[in-house]
Amino acid sequence: MDILEEIVAHKRLEVERQKEVFSPFDLYRQAERAIELRPHCNPMSTILRNSASGIIAEFKRRSPSKGWIKEDGRPERIPHAYAQNGAAALSILTDEKYFGGRMDFIQTARPLVPWTPILRKDFIIDEYQLFQARIIGADAILLIAADLTVTACKNLARIAHELGLQTLLEIHTEAELDYVDSNIDMLGVNNRNLGTFHTDVQNSYRLAEKLRSAADSANSPVLVSESGISHPQTVHELREAGFRGFLIGETFMKTADPGKTLNDFISAI
Repeated sequence: MDILEEIVAHKRLEVERQKEVFSPFDLYRQAERAIELRPHCNPMSTILRNSASGIIAEFKRRSPSKGWIKEDGRPERIPHAYAQNGAAALSILTDEKYFGGRMDFIQTARPLVPWTPILRKDFIIDEYQLFQARIIGADAILLIAADLTVTACKNLARIAHELGLQTLLEIHTEAELDYVDSNIDMLGVNNRNLGTFHTDVQNSYRLAEKLRSAADSANSPVLVSESGISHPQTVHELREAGFRGFLIGETFMKTADPGKTLNDFISAI
């Protein structure tokens, strides 16, 4: 079992335990109330398409491969600092065991960054998690092709849209383009292999031509490059290849002041 299989197996158990504590019926009723209070989510794909930088700044305190990156990272400080320093959107990890995240991190950050889109970054394998995302104030959710069958992925994307959430589909190979349909708003290439955690930004360039054919109209998914981006020049080159979103976490989180590091990074772009 590689690390991705281990994480997904644990996530299935975790979601089942959550359902025992808080029933799906009660969760759905709470989601209805959340939608009444906040009927419209921030359109992450549109904001990325129109952004000069396209930076999706990630609040990630830990990773399975590197351990703690910033154990004392505060959700009321760093996401707000990202938004203040030019992030087009935010990605907030909600997986606790492997990434040191929690769902209430998004709830804490939401009122501090009302106009900045927030992606719930987790291993989504059940519609229960989509309703959770809507309740805690996320604007978009991540779907990882390697976690899901094509049918399951498309079903989750459809339900996400019904809840008003946008979708970022993460792929790693050309074969996973079969997962794309009209309910995918953003199409991400993960430069990190989730089985081995080997990172190679060249993966984005390798898939660029295929991705451009899948993103050749205003209604097509916005292309996002994820992981392994540490230099502003890389963003320039990826933008030339057709990408409009750039998910960056460790480059910022490993520094003393992630917000200032982001500001310096954007200035260099």
